[in-house]
Parts: sequence; structure tokens; C-alpha cells
Amino acid sequence: MSATIQTKPAAAPLPGGASLPRDALVSLRGVSKVFANRVMALSELNLDVREGEFLSLLGPSGCGKSTVLRLISRLTNPTAGAIEWRGGRPEIGFVFQEPTLMPWATVFSNVYLPLRFRGVSRREAQGRVEEALERVGLAKFAKAYPRELSGGMKMRVSIARALVLRPPLLLMDEPFAALDEITRIKLNDDLVQLKVSLGATIIFVTHSVFESVYLSTRIVVMAPRPGRIVAEIPVEAPLPRDEEFRLSAAYAEKCRETSQALHSAMEGMSLA
Repeated sequence: MSATIQTKPAAAPLPGGASLPRDALVSLRGVSKVFANRVMALSELNLDVREGEFLSLLGPSGCGKSTVLRLISRLTNPTAGAIEWRGGRPEIGFVFQEPTLMPWATVFSNVYLPLRFRGVSRREAQGRVEEALERVGLAKFAKAYPRELSGGMKMRVSIARALVLRPPLLLMDEPFAALDEITRIKLNDDLVQLKVSLGATIIFVTHSVFESVYLSTRIVVMAPRPGRIVAEIPVEAPLPRDEEFRLSAAYAEKCRETSQALHSAMEGMSLA
């Protein structure tokens, strides 16, 4: 089965978000990004992020996956094109590739940090921090320090820190890439359950076909030089998912379809 090829033309944004599809939370319209070294990270990218979906950005290094997240979060600005929000930009949680925890601070203090920056007192924040830690299974580790945690637990702290603001949109930039396979599978399971309980919109960057199919309701496959979307693949299996889905024929077929799309995206790439 072949992937669905995106053929949408660049669309000019309309005032007040009128060009957004009805179910879109945010839309990127004709977005290009050129860095100071003249490398074009993205070229005329069109992407609608639907409210409540789990969207994975899949592709080789250099295709602009992380750049898309940074543009949505306003950590960088597009060189051309527009980014439109329905109803105004919501609170955003961002989970980076590395946990980036403060080694001198407890787990509680690391998760409290975003609220501290908002001027929320430690006492006022206690319930929200405890709730975030409970969601990631670390309620009993609030007083621990990062040096006392495994790699997977550190990443859970990072996720809790992103969740403490209760964001309707969560951006995740390859958060499990450096973890061993067993830990990664467990965190994938937990993330699916977290998605169901939160109901948030998640945009997830990954290099893994298997991870993208297991987690996502939709996969966007990107190609590099310049970064662009070459395929959009829906994953119809309902959430939550479990080991039974991983062993199913439907999962194997969707992985095959996604792998073919990724292979097509990488054709002509140099290994240098």
C-alpha cells in the first residue's frame, strides 16, 4: 500500500484565521526557513495540526522536523509564510531531546520551574506539581535528585515539567531517542495512556517508523534539502494501544507503508 502524497499548494493566510480548516488548531502556510548560513531548512511547507490529534513528524536528519517545532513554539521565526492559530496561541509544553534538568535541584523543584517563572508560589504550585508527577509515575520521587534517577526517569521528569502548565499543545522533540529499547517501549506505552487522559494535541518528532506508527493518529513524512512534506499517513487504530496492537497485522502493514514512504523520502540523499 502506498502512502498518500501531499499535493496541497501554498495557501495565502486570511485575516483573523479565516483560512484555517474547521478542525485545525494551528496551520503553517507556505512556511520557509533559511538559516544564517544560507541553509534552507524548510521550503513552502503547508501543515494543518488538528486539535486533539497525535501527529508524528518522521524523516531523516536535516529534513526540518525540529525546525517545525521551534517555529510553532516561537523559538524561531519563519523566513517566509505564516503560522496561524485558531482562537489565539494556547499554552505550549515543550519536551526536548535531553531532559536538561537542574542537577542541584530536586525532582519537585525541576517540575516547579515553569510555574516559578510565572510568579506562582511554591505553596500554590504544590498541587499542580504533584499532579504532574503522578501522571508520569514519579509521585514517590519528588525529593530525589537527577543523579539518583535512570535515564527514563529523567525524561519523565522533563515531561512532567512540560505538563505542569496544563498545556493543550505538547511538542516533543525525539524525547526517547537516547534510551534503550525496553525503556523506550515502556515510555511509548505510558505516553499513549497520557495522551488519552489529557486529551491534548501532541506533535512528536521521531526517526523511528515503529514508534511513529504505535503512537500516532497521523504521520507526516518529511524529506530533506530543502525540508518538505512528501506524505501524510493516517493511523486509524483507536487509542489507547497496547502490545496486542504491536503484534497485529494492521500494525505490521502500517509500518510497511510508512517505511516505504520514508524510503522514498530518502532517495537521492548523500551519505556524506
